[in-house]
Amino acid sequence: MNEMLWLIRKTLMETFRSKKSWFTYLGLPIAGVLLSLTLYSNAGSGTIHVGIINQDGDQVITQDTIRFIERLESIKVTVIDEQTMREQIVSGELDSGIVFESGYAASVRKGAPAHMNIVSVKGEQVTAYVKAMLHSYIGNLAAIGKVAQADEAKFTKLYTAYHEQSYKLHTVTLQDTSNVTRMTNQSIGFLIMFMMLSAVNMSEIILKEKENRTFLRLLSSPMSARSYVFSNIIVNMFILLLQIIVTLLVMKNVFGIDAGVSYGQMILPLFVFALGAIALSLMTVAFAKSRAGAGAISNLIIVPSCLLAGCFFPMEIMPDTVRKISTFLPQHWLLDAVNKLQQGYSLGSLYLNIAILLAFATVFALIAIYRFGRNNDSRQFV
Repeated sequence: MNEMLWLIRKTLMETFRSKKSWFTYLGLPIAGVLLSLTLYSNAGSGTIHVGIINQDGDQVITQDTIRFIERLESIKVTVIDEQTMREQIVSGELDSGIVFESGYAASVRKGAPAHMNIVSVKGEQVTAYVKAMLHSYIGNLAAIGKVAQADEAKFTKLYTAYHEQSYKLHTVTLQDTSNVTRMTNQSIGFLIMFMMLSAVNMSEIILKEKENRTFLRLLSSPMSARSYVFSNIIVNMFILLLQIIVTLLVMKNVFGIDAGVSYGQMILPLFVFALGAIALSLMTVAFAKSRAGAGAISNLIIVPSCLLAGCFFPMEIMPDTVRKISTFLPQHWLLDAVNKLQQGYSLGSLYLNIAILLAFATVFALIAIYRFGRNNDSRQFV
């Protein structure tokens, strides 16, 4: 026991002796949070700039439709000509344009709206809101036209009554937390990658001390190889747990990121994932013949798997094939657990995610133990 405590103390002192180690183990995860904050802090709905071309003259229906668009929240309307609209859409001054062609009002009176086009180079991300609101408004006018049929007086009466509605509509604005959720998931994604890299760096100490023969000198003492590896695991676990706690504290208290869930609830899934990261690092070291080989293997495994699991990009934008592949990766199940916590799931309901993470850790550990048991030839480091 005393020997193991001495080894733990020795490893910690050697690890944190240099400032580079402090930055590697604690600075990089915080840098990942800062990067996520930069990416998503300015993202939002903002104001949509819409240009309108009115080729239908002073028709009442057309003018009322334009006024309806002007009253929409987060919409800034500019009535312009066709040439100016095209130039400003191309230059980015306008997000989209709406063209009311001649005959628009007449088509609405007939109950078959037509002669209206929405143009944009930015796609559905800017036109979806305008389309949805216009579809509802014009649909109501078209319904009046169908009821009135060709009776102009009846249409005018119903149309006037529609615009002079006596009921009141109260609206409540809800805060859009989607960006904060994405920011949290992105920060956790970067933390996952740095946890895995840190675990490999710590496990590589075993290879380093084998290469410089320190490992053999330690084994010549009463200390066993099992105690040596176990001390490395304890130090590794301490550093990863420190990474988790410091990163979550910085997210909450320094950057003020509201994850939508208690940060304390995230610790358990992250801790279980840390066990898997350590087991994976030991498996990597067991198969490597040198530190350079371990670094190459870890880079080949960690970065691509984090990419496929959605650590760098939201899974919503990934193809279905990539999403199916990600279910075979432990990072996916950790991110899924965090996402479910944000959706209101209780920590106890995440037993499947926790069990899968533990299964990954167990498999990696068993492979590492088997490989270590069959690789006792120290001559590879001569």
